[in-house]
Order: sequence, then C-alpha cells, then structure tokens
Amino acid sequence: MTQPDRAAGLPAAVRHAHTFLDGLDERPVAARATAAEVVERLGGPLPEHGADPEAVIDALAAGAEPGLVASAGPRHFGFVVGGALPAALAADWLVSAWDQCAAFHALSPAGSAIEDITSRWVIDLLGLPATASVGFVTGGQGANTTCLAAARHAVFAGAGWDVERDGLIGAPPLRVLCGEQAHATIHTALRLLGLGSDTAVRIPVDAQGRMDPDALREALGAGAGPTIVCAQAGNVATGAFDAFEPIADACAAHGAWLHVDGAFGLWAAAAPGTRYLTRGVERADSWAVDAHKWLNVPYDCAAAIVAHPDAHRAAMSLAGPYLVADPGQRDNTTYVPESSRRARAVPVYAAIRSLGRTGIAEMVERNCAQARRMADRLSAIPGATVLNDVVLNQVLIALDGGDDANRAAVAAIQRDGTCWLGGTTWQGAHVLRVSVSNWATTDEDIDRSAAAITSAVAAARRC
Repeated sequence: MTQPDRAAGLPAAVRHAHTFLDGLDERPVAARATAAEVVERLGGPLPEHGADPEAVIDALAAGAEPGLVASAGPRHFGFVVGGALPAALAADWLVSAWDQCAAFHALSPAGSAIEDITSRWVIDLLGLPATASVGFVTGGQGANTTCLAAARHAVFAGAGWDVERDGLIGAPPLRVLCGEQAHATIHTALRLLGLGSDTAVRIPVDAQGRMDPDALREALGAGAGPTIVCAQAGNVATGAFDAFEPIADACAAHGAWLHVDGAFGLWAAAAPGTRYLTRGVERADSWAVDAHKWLNVPYDCAAAIVAHPDAHRAAMSLAGPYLVADPGQRDNTTYVPESSRRARAVPVYAAIRSLGRTGIAEMVERNCAQARRMADRLSAIPGATVLNDVVLNQVLIALDGGDDANRAAVAAIQRDGTCWLGGTTWQGAHVLRVSVSNWATTDEDIDRSAAAITSAVAAARRC
C-alpha cells in the first residue's frame, strides 16, 4: 500500500477558491442554475470505483459553480447574511485540516482553549456579564434552542421540578411570553423543547415591531408559576430593538427568565454609535447571537450565552463511562447540544483578532450608515415609501401598486443580478427588504445597487 497524500486535492481546491473569490465582486449575485440543473451536472449512479481527489474537486467546482449564489459578495442584501472575513475564511480551512473533535479537552486542548478565549472576547465585545457561559452552536436556531433549554431548566428547578430527569409529563405549567414579531426560530425552539410552537402568549408590538412593555407587564401579572420571556435585539424586518430596561424590570418583578434573541442585532452593542439600542440588554438571563451574520465568519457558527452557567450546564451536559472529562478543564460539549462537532470557535477567534474592538465597531457603524444611504436612494423612486425607522442595517420599502407590483419588482431585481434583495410580509403587505451586513460592501456598491433597483422597478412597471 502506498503512503496516502494527505494534501491531494488541496491545490485544486485552492485554485478554484481563488477563481471564485477573485470574481466575487463582479459576478451576478443570483445563481445561474437551478438545483435540478446542478443535479444534472453532478449526479448520476453511485460511482463504482474511486477517482483521483484532484479530478473530484475539479468536477465538483465545475458542476456547482452555476448554482452558487454570490451571498459572500458585497451586493447581497438578503437574509442578513455576511461574507467571510479573510482571516476567518483562512482559519476555517485550518479547522478542516486539523480535523479536531471539539467536544472534549481530552480530544483537543487547543479546541478547548480557543473556545474559552473566544467566549471571553465575545462577552466583552457585547458588554454582557463576565461570569456568563458560552456555547458555540450552529446558528440562531441552535442558540435560541440552547438558551431556552437552560431557561426551561432554571424555571422548573425554581418550582421544584427536575425537567432533565423527569421530563415534561406531570410538570408544573410553564408560561412563555414573546412579542408578536418574535422570530420563527423562537417558536421552533419551543417545539423542539416540548413546550409547543403555538403556546407562547403573543405580546402586542408597536409599528416598528417592538414589544409593548406595559402589555408584557400586564400579561405577566395575569398568571404565575415558571415563566420565560423572549425579547428581541434587532427585528428581522425593521431592525428595531425591544425596550430592555422596562422589560427586565417586569421580568424581575415576576421572577421570569428573560431571553434575548439577538441573532444579528446584538452586535450593535459592540459599536459606540449603536450601543444605545441595547441599553439594559445585559440584565437578561440568556442571549443568542450569530457569528456568521454580522461578524462575517463562514457559516455554521453562533453563540448561546447564559448568565447562569449552572443552568446552562445542567441543560446541555453529557456523561458516559468512556467519555474522558478533565477536571478543571473546559469540555465544550457541556454548553451545546452536539458532541461530535468541528472547532467552530476558531474562525470567530480569527475574525475578532483580525478586526479588534475598533474594527468590529467600524464595520457595524459603516453598514448602518450604508443602510441609511440605501434608504435615501430608494426613497427617491416614484411611489416608493421607506416603512421603517432605519436605526440599524435593515430597510423596508413599499412600492405603490400593491403586492403584485412589489413581487414583480423583487423578481426583476433578482433577475438583473447587480444585487440581490428579498421580499417579506410586513403588516399584511408584501414589501422589499434590504439587509446590509457584509464587511466588503462599499458606498459605491450601495449606489450601484440602488441605481439597478431603480431601473428594475421601472422595467417591472412597464411589463
């Protein structure tokens, strides 16, 4: 048997990655092929015999290329996605090359150490309690689920019930309260935790999607027992923030656990110009925040942060006779649902170290200024109305002509390819939604995109 070449295929991967990245700024943002067309290129019967790694990578890159969306580029304004900072991308390659199972200190002291360092840096950046615990999960869904699992443990424990041991059958009634504009992942997390996706009490919100603190206080006073409140840092449509100070006061008065879904908006705490939006957020009991959104690391990374580490560990801990725990060392699996997983904090470490506190603040504030610039440009379109207060990186635009006109405009913009934005439903109407969260976006990208959007809207109206 010949000695395997462990790096076989890597030169081809580097070559194709360079080709993709070198053309990212100018390629059409939308994909040029459907999933079915990519299947046609890459599919077929299960291969009977193996192939040379370099040939496999060449075929994979060629087949996938038309189906790739330039979501990492500077003019993708949909779904609040960021790109990948150069240091974070390079670190992510190292994660795969090192191939560490990051679950236990015994399997990777480096993985344990980097998660510990990065946890402290993230907490510092966001102005959260230094004693909080952090688990690096897959995304906002994983972060909300993990935090709400810790919340479920804590509020049931306060009622004398061990939910990890005894489950939910026979447990005391538990109340969950959230704003009417709570993100879908909150309700999915409740479903996954056995609490029911439709059981939450929906608290009224204002015209920007902010929860009404007085209505929350009244709803809290209407019941008793184990209670969880879910607030929001950054409405996914408007970018608006709940009023954390009065919400925290109400939760404290009624002994409720306060969770904050801050998937992208919590990064506002890292910038002097936007920090005021998060005033009081540090008083919560748990926080969910994505790294692969506004911190611009490659996908598959978010943080579940819990102010009460004992509750965090009780909800997530893993034990087994063959699992080697090192007393006094961080076992990363104690803070996340997964055991076998990649060392996903490594790109976060690289992103933070490459930008520093000031670089992260500058990126957040620049994207927010660019959102305001985009709103100004698009408001000049005849019949266009900016629907939200542009306090962060989100812009909602409604065109006259109703839902069909707005859907036609979104389709025309996506077909043009200069930029990509999505549509959403806001207060019962279909509207255009712009999210600015990429480190590489320039003011020229904003102006170029706004001009393309204006032309696409005009073309759609002529059809």
